[in-house]
Amino acid sequence: MELGIVDILKILPHRYPFLLVDRILELEPGKRVVGIKNVTFNEEFFQGHFPGNPVMPGVLIVEAMAQVAGVGLLGTVPDPQKKLLYMAGVDRAKFRRPVVPGDQLRLEAEIVALKMRTCKCRARALVNGALCAEAELTSVLVDRP
Repeated sequence: MELGIVDILKILPHRYPFLLVDRILELEPGKRVVGIKNVTFNEEFFQGHFPGNPVMPGVLIVEAMAQVAGVGLLGTVPDPQKKLLYMAGVDRAKFRRPVVPGDQLRLEAEIVALKMRTCKCRARALVNGALCAEAELTSVLVDRP
C-alpha cells in the first residue's frame, strides 16, 4: 500500500518544519513500512549544520525513521488522530555516511515487538541502496491530551 502526504498528515501529528516523511512506499500495518524523505537544500537545519558543508543532523535521520515507524504503528490503531507516539528509547544507533541536500532517504522500519502500548522496531536509512544510519527504536503509545 502506498500513501501520499495527505494520507500521512491524517496519521502523524507532525507538521512543517518537523514532518520528515514525504511518501510511504510500502505498508504492512503492524509489521513493516518503507517511506521516503526528499532532502532539499532549503531545509532550515542546513543553515547552521554546517555552513559550506551541509549535512543532515543524525538526530533528524533518527526522527525520520521514527516517523515512518509511527505510520506503520498508528495505522493499526483505531482513531489514530486521538493517539501520540512518544520516543522512549534509541538503541544501537550507528551512522555510516552523511546525508546531504539532493539525497533521497529510503526509510525502512520493521516492528519487532508490540506489547500493550510499547513498540520496538528496527529501522534503517539508505541513500541509493547505501546504508546511512540504523537504530533500534522504542516508542510508547499514549492518548492525545
